[in-house]
Amino acid sequence: MRWLGWLVSHGVVLVVGIAIGIYWLPILTKPVPADLEQVHQVAAKAQFNGRFDRNRIDSDLLHWGEGSVFIAADAIALRGELAPGPNYQLYLSPRFVETEAEFLRLKASMVHVAPVPGFGHFTVAVPSTIDVSQFSTVIVWCEAFNEFITSARYQ
Repeated sequence: MRWLGWLVSHGVVLVVGIAIGIYWLPILTKPVPADLEQVHQVAAKAQFNGRFDRNRIDSDLLHWGEGSVFIAADAIALRGELAPGPNYQLYLSPRFVETEAEFLRLKASMVHVAPVPGFGHFTVAVPSTIDVSQFSTVIVWCEAFNEFITSARYQ
């Protein structure tokens, strides 16, 4: 009986430790946010802008984004922040999306832009094969856990 108690208590501590490690590792290894000057350069030439908001339907305490998003023909920038997490990807969608179910249903009609380079201000290059005017929404999606993070309608 004593061994069973030991196994259960140590098993719980192990599971909690792994969960904490999965959450904190991206925070500890995150890259330095983009210089605001880079964000301002994209904002100055942006054709569109939108707003990430913590109040999206599938956003929650651990999955959120907030701030201004600037969309230019060759770059997308965020002046704001995202909840820490692994493997965030930036997508453009022809329709507004704010839930995981909507994202998964419409993913075939979306275009992947680039990995998100951090959790603070960032800029990413838009490949020349993508015409941002053909889309209406920018989305941050966690590929590692299939989690919706945030979205912004820009037209």
